[in-house]
Amino acid sequence: KGNVRFIVSEDTYDTTETETESRQQEEKKEKIKPSSSSYKALKPSPQPSPLHRAKEILSARKIQAWWRGTLVRRTLLRAALSAWIIQCWWRKILAERQESNRLVILQWMVLETSACVLIQSWVRMLKVRHYYLRLCCAARVIQTSWRWHNCRTRGFFQGSYELEGHKLHLQLDIFLGSQVCRISDCISLPIKN
Repeated sequence: KGNVRFIVSEDTYDTTETETESRQQEEKKEKIKPSSSSYKALKPSPQPSPLHRAKEILSARKIQAWWRGTLVRRTLLRAALSAWIIQCWWRKILAERQESNRLVILQWMVLETSACVLIQSWVRMLKVRHYYLRLCCAARVIQTSWRWHNCRTRGFFQGSYELEGHKLHLQLDIFLGSQVCRISDCISLPIKN
């Protein structure tokens, strides 16, 4: 049986025979060529024996089977390489689609996240503002009550008035802790006849 070695590159599929096969083919060619010096007239060969004929048929069948196997292996190799090329291309297409889908999903997630952060910051701002306004209102109530309490406990009024003819002289002193406020005024009174 002969051995066949396949040499495969990216685009070409080439088969080369082994050295023994090439020698056998050269020997067959030499046997067929008659030499000029030893040329003899060809005599019709005698009828081959059935055993010899069976061996020839068996040998021919073996050669035919080997050649068909070689052709089938070559065809299968080409089909396998073609399938492998198509599979590589399809995997590349799928990888590109997955990458584009991943980028779309990431962009959507970034958009959702930024929207959530914006809404959360607005809600927190409104809560803090509401809390601040409540504190300001409570501080005003406390300050008003405290000032009223201070004026009532620490401050007092003292005043005097004089009535002279058609005029009223008024003098008020308001004491608020260490501060004194003096008001003096002269009001003319209308007199009816």
